[in-house]
Amino acid sequence: MSLPPGFLDELRTRTSLAQVVGRKVTWDMKKSQQGKGDMWAPCPFHQEKTASFHVDDKKGFYYCFGCHAKGDAISFVKETENVGFMEAIEILAREAGMQMPARDPQAQEKADRRSELAQVMEQAVQYFRLQLKTAQGTAARDYLDRRGLREAAQARWDIGFAPDTRHGLLGYFKDKGVSEELVVDAGLAIKPDSDDARFQRDGGAAYDRFRGRIIFPIRDARGRAISLGGRALDPNARAKYLNGPETELFDKGRSLFNLKNAREAAGKQPLIVAEGYMDVIALSEAGFGATVAPLGTAITEDQLRLMWRLHPEPVIALDGDTAGLRAAMRVIDLALPLIEAGQSLRFAIMPEGLDPDDVIKQQGAGAMQKVLDAALPMVQLLWRRETEGKQFDSPERKAALDRDLREVILKIKDKSLRSHYGQEINRLRRALFDPRPAQGRPGSRAPWRKGPPPALAETRTSLLASGAGEVEEALREAVILATCIVHPELVERFEAQIERIEMVTEDHRALQRLLLSHAHDHEADLQARIEAEAGPHLLEKLFALNHVKIAPSLRRRDDDELAALCLTEELAKLEAGRGVRREVEEAAQDIDALADEGLTWRLGEAARARDAARRGGSDEDKTLFDRAANGALIAREEKDQLDALLRDIEFTKGGRKPQG
Repeated sequence: MSLPPGFLDELRTRTSLAQVVGRKVTWDMKKSQQGKGDMWAPCPFHQEKTASFHVDDKKGFYYCFGCHAKGDAISFVKETENVGFMEAIEILAREAGMQMPARDPQAQEKADRRSELAQVMEQAVQYFRLQLKTAQGTAARDYLDRRGLREAAQARWDIGFAPDTRHGLLGYFKDKGVSEELVVDAGLAIKPDSDDARFQRDGGAAYDRFRGRIIFPIRDARGRAISLGGRALDPNARAKYLNGPETELFDKGRSLFNLKNAREAAGKQPLIVAEGYMDVIALSEAGFGATVAPLGTAITEDQLRLMWRLHPEPVIALDGDTAGLRAAMRVIDLALPLIEAGQSLRFAIMPEGLDPDDVIKQQGAGAMQKVLDAALPMVQLLWRRETEGKQFDSPERKAALDRDLREVILKIKDKSLRSHYGQEINRLRRALFDPRPAQGRPGSRAPWRKGPPPALAETRTSLLASGAGEVEEALREAVILATCIVHPELVERFEAQIERIEMVTEDHRALQRLLLSHAHDHEADLQARIEAEAGPHLLEKLFALNHVKIAPSLRRRDDDELAALCLTEELAKLEAGRGVRREVEEAAQDIDALADEGLTWRLGEAARARDAARRGGSDEDKTLFDRAANGALIAREEKDQLDALLRDIEFTKGGRKPQG
């Protein structure tokens, strides 16, 4: 319906958000300033101990700094009461003493119809409650006693009994003047079609849907009875459990059994998702009040979202049999595209052959708590599904596992979460294919050693100890900086490349800044300038490195051309090495899971570029220089002369003199 102009503004003006929210939370009065309407409390939308939920009563808005829920009084009622927009407005208007505007005829007719159905359903609940106390309900009472549900518990759950008669409930409503059509539309009776055999037998008369069954009312988030569930007493019944059909009141895929009570308890304990009515009742009676169950069908996407509104990580409690595990696997496939940071599932697998009700009755609530505490994260159950009972004794089978896992993980939409799933799957994969203990692996420390010898003082202060895993890059930076200091005329020539280097250590960054600041001081003594501005210790540490001492550009300080070639090569190697590292990081983020052919190709190309840089510069450089065993560049012409001299010496030792 459309609301008249100004109605919502008037409603918000009359409504105190703090009062509305205060029914669901306990205010932190130390943090709150009630006089200013600045109120704080633990968030009602997610489990927490700190007061991160803020209400600005004057502005009429709330915001949670933990789960980022936000909105006004209308949205708060919608979320906490699980109602639609218009129903939320009706609730607030009733509390504010405002008259709701007249609906259009069709909307009013629909609302009146739903109200009638809800009244019929509540009357049916009371009818079945009375039948449980009659002589016809003796077998049902005995069954409930055997299941440990005494009269007080039966009253708390409004449990009833439907006698095994075809027209008991219909006759009850007929006496009350309720039309047969309304009873059928509420899902309480069945009107056979003309092509149904029962139509011919009964002349088309309607009959009770629930017969010879224990009755469990199904209520919505507001506590209204919207349907019924029935458990057959006859072991030969075609269906052990029977739920009401889809009606104007009841949407099976959007409802949960015990939703209202579980929502109230979910702020204090984790949400448990059981399989049936009796499991929910047994868990709740044992102190696990935040327990719900789907209604005769596999968990739906809407039900999952409803669960996450109650708790960020519901625990799926499943029977420890094959059917229970199959149900868990179906839930995983449904949940993977929906999970995100802080929103997932855990799985508590019951001991084999037992359900939650059995565990509580046989072993007590403490044993049930231990099972819940041991609940597995979803990734563990996913890994179990893909590997349990399978052999991976060939490359083809291992590759098939990688393919299947990759396809599953790629269903996760959240990129960061997908990456973390990939990392955990890779860890489990390594443990599967390389199950040896750490001390048995190559390079591991012998188990009898208590620890490594203490590091020497000079080791602790060395570049290897402070290089943060990037020692090779740091050494190349040192050669580049030292070459520029000894050959200052090269700084201006390579200024742009030097400026782009992201130095590893703070000392190198300081030297880089000094080099660039004096790049155009052609007349200055660069080394003296650096010592004057930064002190001698930076240069002493730099030139003390062995890698710097053996660099050709430092050993041949008078050869500027050799220094330029050396600087060109070191810059190329540094850039290539860092390119490989960046490629690895980016490829890993893109793939977010297991390695595939694309990742292998990308890393291979980066590695080839790095190796090409390591082998030396351009073809022109290779015609002028060779590399000595210590890594230094040697002029090809000088090397040829030395080789010729050595040949002459060897020839002379052989007893003959060279000609000419």
